[in-house]
Amino acid sequence: MAGDFRLFIKDILTIKAPKKSPLALRMIVLTFAMLCGIYICSICLKQISSRTNIGFLNVQVLQRPCEPHIIEPWEKLYVHYPLPQTFSRAECRCHPVRYFAILSTQRSGSGWFETLLNSHMNISSNGEIFSVKVRRSNISTIVETLDKVYNLDWLTSASKNECTAAVGLKWMLNQGLMQHHEEIVKYFNTKGVSAIFLFRRNLLRRMISILANSYDQDAKLLNGTHKSHVHSPHEAEILARYKPTINTTMLIPNLRQVEEMTAKALENFKSTRHITLYYEDIIKNQTKLIEVQDFLKVPRMDLKSRQVKIHKGSLSQQVENWDDIQKALSGTLYESFLHADYRM
Repeated sequence: MAGDFRLFIKDILTIKAPKKSPLALRMIVLTFAMLCGIYICSICLKQISSRTNIGFLNVQVLQRPCEPHIIEPWEKLYVHYPLPQTFSRAECRCHPVRYFAILSTQRSGSGWFETLLNSHMNISSNGEIFSVKVRRSNISTIVETLDKVYNLDWLTSASKNECTAAVGLKWMLNQGLMQHHEEIVKYFNTKGVSAIFLFRRNLLRRMISILANSYDQDAKLLNGTHKSHVHSPHEAEILARYKPTINTTMLIPNLRQVEEMTAKALENFKSTRHITLYYEDIIKNQTKLIEVQDFLKVPRMDLKSRQVKIHKGSLSQQVENWDDIQKALSGTLYESFLHADYRM
């Protein structure tokens, strides 16, 4: 009996471990699975985000600047792909554009020459922009204006916009060009701007044209309006009726002054890529226009102008004091101006 009692007491004192609840185990497993799921989802989200960024980078690569066409190494400076702010070049975005400037003097045929260039479907020459004084007041305003022109953001009736292949302007030597020539030469050479010099050989004819044009600014012979250039033979005939009187005392000094100015311009801009043309040569030889198109690297086309020449024929019929002019120039370096003639 004593043994049985001890066994009974031992069973009472022995503490048995309780059985684990199945619900608790399930909760632990569920919690662990949720944590694993959250971790896996976070990794997936990071990968998706990374792939999205790569996609954006690929889009940016597609918008990179256009690759230059196959050109000579020396030409690379003169080939541009402008991104205008005022419009989109659309399908012409990767068509190269070349920059130019027509450098000339008043009444040297530059207006007529510019209309010829603008008759080309791929050339935009924006006129005498620096005739407005504020645009040439200092080098900063000059550069700002040039940047706008060459970025295709200077919109005029001559602008070809999207498919322009050559863009430029007409610039007279006395419109800040000579005053700031060092900075402008640097700009041309840095930006890859080609210069087209256009002068007249017969400076006497140029002088007659200047005097007649100056007179019409006040007289306004065409129904009270002044026109520097005309598009009908009738208008040209009316303007040609005026015959100026030339001051023979100042004739040779004036001719020499213009000659020296053009020579100085050629000297100042000799380091730029340039071509030199003369009004008379273009009239006599139309292949000169082909040379210009080749110089600008545009397709060759037949160029046209609606302008009508005002002063034609013999010089003796265009001035009042022809005898005095003959005496003043005979035996001088400028005597050839009395005889040089051409037809248009």
